[in-house]
Amino acid sequence: MRCRASKLLLPALAAAAILAGCKNASEQSNTFKIGVITSLTGPAAAFGQAHKGGYTIAVEELNARGGLLGKQIELVYYDDQSRPDQAVQGVSKLVDQDHVPIILGAYTSENTRAIVPAVTQKQVPLLIPTAVADNVMETGSPWVFRVCEGSGAYARATLDFLKNNGDPKTLAIIYENTNFGQANDKSMHEAAEKAGLKLEDEEAYQASSPDYKTLLQRAKAKNPEVVYFASYLLDATTLMRQAAEVGLNPRYYTAAGTGFSAAEFPTDKGAGAYAEYTISVSQWLPTAKWKGSREFDEAFTKLTGSHPAYHAMEAYAVLLVTAAAVHKAGNAQPAAIRDAIRTVDLPDTPFGPIKFDEHGQNAHPVLITQILKGQYRVVWPKDAAEAEPVIPAPPWNKRP
Repeated sequence: MRCRASKLLLPALAAAAILAGCKNASEQSNTFKIGVITSLTGPAAAFGQAHKGGYTIAVEELNARGGLLGKQIELVYYDDQSRPDQAVQGVSKLVDQDHVPIILGAYTSENTRAIVPAVTQKQVPLLIPTAVADNVMETGSPWVFRVCEGSGAYARATLDFLKNNGDPKTLAIIYENTNFGQANDKSMHEAAEKAGLKLEDEEAYQASSPDYKTLLQRAKAKNPEVVYFASYLLDATTLMRQAAEVGLNPRYYTAAGTGFSAAEFPTDKGAGAYAEYTISVSQWLPTAKWKGSREFDEAFTKLTGSHPAYHAMEAYAVLLVTAAAVHKAGNAQPAAIRDAIRTVDLPDTPFGPIKFDEHGQNAHPVLITQILKGQYRVVWPKDAAEAEPVIPAPPWNKRP
């Protein structure tokens, strides 16, 4: 309920009128409002802007087809400023003031984990596009759904690639000391032990530091064959530039996506040439074989001037899910939309098939990419590969 009737005894007709007005204010709007929480400013702003591009394309397509329930879709954005406390405030604002029946977001795992209790208490469905920390789903809330795969799947896919491409035996993990980084560290630590890799070093760091050379030198001293990063874009850029400075030369530079799979990472806005040969997980590329991938790439590039990474596509995908659920529900009631999301089955989207299990998780394939000549190329699994991986990564002193 978005508002409460007075506890005083009211004439029956007056009470009924008040409750009808409170029941679903969004249905009385001239537009169909959908709430979005993402990071439009702060350290994660590049990803929030990618979200916004994906949402914009989806809204334009859906509105051109008639919108939802006969109304044009209006996205109501709340900028969480890359901060979990702001993300939580966004839930209250979007639900209590804007009367949205569903929320999409957030971007970071830290912010998304923070809003799960809030949407559950408000009884409004949450569709998660990108947060990969598996603990965002561990509450078991019936109001929460995630289209992307999580940190456990990232670790398994990376280890499968390594096993079949050189079979290294030693590993170091370098991760941001946040929910996102800790979840990926935990997933890779546990999966690596089961796979028989010796964990030589684990290094947690504080985000947005200007200098990581000391921890990189500690990792270098352990001489791991594989380094696995869990970092956002700013830190991924700094880490790779400083890895070259200290001469850290593992056979494999690998990563849990995010900063290492951002569209900006291999460009001058990111690590540029220092990104070359890095291997990362990805959930989508413009070259993906799913119908509509190329068209989305063209639309996004026209809109923003740059090619998208998977973060933009995931935003696009959750809006497709929202539209399918609202059409199935036939109304703007949050509970009806939630129940419809549970039964959504979209076998042919540009993000691949989308269908949620009993825990609200979509099963999505994870790709392994390597940056080769400044471009992300799929190198694993073999049936999806478009290039052979370059292993080992050339030492820094032998690169052009």
